[in-house]
Amino acid sequence: MTDSPQPYRVLARKYRPQNFSQLIGQDAMVQTLGNAIKRDRLAHAFLMTGVRGVGKTSTARLIAKALNCVGPDGTGGPTIDPCGVCEPCKAIAEGRHIDVIEMDAASNTGVDDVCEIIEAVRYSAVSARYKVYIIDEVHMLTKNAFNALLKTLEEPPPHVKFLFATTEVNKVPVTVLSRCQRFDLRRIPAEKLAAHFAHIADEEGVLAEEEALTLIALAAEGSVRDGLSILDQAIAHADMEGDSSVTAAQVRDMLGLSDRGAVRRLFGQILEGNAAQLLAAVQEQHILGVEPLALMRGLLEVCHAITVAKVGRGGDDDPMKSVEERTMLADWASQMGFASLHRLWQLLLKGHDEVASAAMPIEACEMALLRAVHAATLPDPGELARLLKEGGSLPVQLAGKPSESAASFTEPSLPLAQASPSPQNNAPESFRALIDMLWDKGKPHLAQQMHDYIGLVRYAPPELVIRPVQPLPAEFNRDTANVLKSLTGMNWRVATGDGPAEPSLLEQEQAAEAQARQEIMDTPIVKAAMAAFPDAELLPIDDKDEWSATA
Repeated sequence: MTDSPQPYRVLARKYRPQNFSQLIGQDAMVQTLGNAIKRDRLAHAFLMTGVRGVGKTSTARLIAKALNCVGPDGTGGPTIDPCGVCEPCKAIAEGRHIDVIEMDAASNTGVDDVCEIIEAVRYSAVSARYKVYIIDEVHMLTKNAFNALLKTLEEPPPHVKFLFATTEVNKVPVTVLSRCQRFDLRRIPAEKLAAHFAHIADEEGVLAEEEALTLIALAAEGSVRDGLSILDQAIAHADMEGDSSVTAAQVRDMLGLSDRGAVRRLFGQILEGNAAQLLAAVQEQHILGVEPLALMRGLLEVCHAITVAKVGRGGDDDPMKSVEERTMLADWASQMGFASLHRLWQLLLKGHDEVASAAMPIEACEMALLRAVHAATLPDPGELARLLKEGGSLPVQLAGKPSESAASFTEPSLPLAQASPSPQNNAPESFRALIDMLWDKGKPHLAQQMHDYIGLVRYAPPELVIRPVQPLPAEFNRDTANVLKSLTGMNWRVATGDGPAEPSLLEQEQAAEAQARQEIMDTPIVKAAMAAFPDAELLPIDDKDEWSATA
């Protein structure tokens, strides 16, 4: 009779750490426990907290082994490096030790369950050094159960140790926390996860691209168990493709990262203000089986990615993003302002909450996105208050005029009194001509600022890229774009650039004046006059480029 084949064990169980050296990413906790064991300063209760899959229950089992290990020869004591071969170590690893009791608080929440523990702790351990109670998801215990446990938890018998694990430490009463030695298990960095997965892939005899393992590590979000589950799936996916290797392209497809392109196209249609195409794209995704809530979440992720790219944390080396995606995000970040991004985030976030609770999710999704299209160009409350205070009139959009395309996300702060009824679409031919127009059209203050404090980077109507030579008001670019729109009828984009810029017109005129003065001073007759009259000065005539010498 042949033995039946062993059932397949998933990687998360097969590679559960059997000693502290295999517990990755928790060096501080291991060092603290090691020192406590060496100095015989062991607490009577430990609390492990952290996100799912970082090793809370595994750590509790390792502590139980460390406390009860007797060594290969049976004479050892508590150690941070349990041997793994003695009977207590093997029995705890296999979950059959009579003195190590594991309890799931999610299914044993009541006071009666805790009373059984309280009754049992009075009796000494049967075969181990310590009787260990491992209570997983301890936050699920009821208030009465916690209260019943308090006294025993504070003064347990010397042969009893409590090990608690929880993902929601905020739900554990403070009275319980104060009686435990707490360890906060950290998320595992993606680099360590990727290296760990590479080792496991080698052990399994599976070829895996480095980028593929990095993608899995990033998708795991710091959880070893989640990452191993994804790796398990990726290996199966690769086998089904007829190739035993795990590639980055396969992982992207498996994780749905290839669908980011559709979400980005949706985001672009919101910015373009194309409502008809937007609704058609939403319906297309709905037919493909994409949930409306997933669409809203994807759009929020794009908005967040653009915002962090704008502040200089764009993740240019993020393998989760394709080159095309990184380029598009950087382009949007250079064109959109923070105010517009934050407003769009709020609109999408509100829409996400509405879709989550809506009786008709797809309809709620469409309405939320249409609101984002049409409300994107409206001023925020602070800007609206400023307009009412300064001009006493409402923005064009609020007065009933159709809003501009959302592509530019221009801040629409132009009062009705300044709106041009018949746009001419005729921009001045040069930057200097633009300033002359401002003087002629009754905008002397702006003209003076443009003349004295602005260095020109690029003048390509309706785009104006500038670099201030002196600090200007925070709203200067937006206000300038609105004034230029009122005078030319064109939707101007005024931006601050970091490239090489011309000196301001004032600086150019001062340089020309200095050069002209020096040329005069260098003429023989003036040199002779200055030599004869050392106190003489060269002065302009009537503020023009004409000079006279006076003694």
